[in-house]
Amino acid sequence: MNQFKVKKRPTGATARLNRLGHPALESATGGGLTVVTGASEPGYNPLDLMYASLAACLALSARIAASQMGVLDRFENVSVSVSGEKSETEPYRIVRFDVSIDIAGDYDAATRHAIAHKAEEICTVSNTLKGEVDIVLADGR
Repeated sequence: MNQFKVKKRPTGATARLNRLGHPALESATGGGLTVVTGASEPGYNPLDLMYASLAACLALSARIAASQMGVLDRFENVSVSVSGEKSETEPYRIVRFDVSIDIAGDYDAATRHAIAHKAEEICTVSNTLKGEVDIVLADGR
């Protein structure tokens, strides 16, 4: 049986915003991204980043699922699209995520279905979004 060794890495992000301009993000590992705020501006807004996090996690988890199921040799690629529906009243939040997982490879429909559902079980982001999580807010000064 394959034993996966999980390598820990720093996680987290910092957002900085001046009086004017856009929020600048930096990940704990040094990645950077500027967030857009205008509806017509190209780029990622905060909701896009949440959708992207879910899509990326599910894509990675689909590959892990195929490996765990012993069918990775037939795995070609996966495409995950995520969108959602935002509440119309306060508190504003996403009330539904719409996820489409397209797994390419030499699989029948039942195997594709099994990989997709196992990916959802593995994905840290989907597990977090489905559960209850505490947000501990502290004044940084």
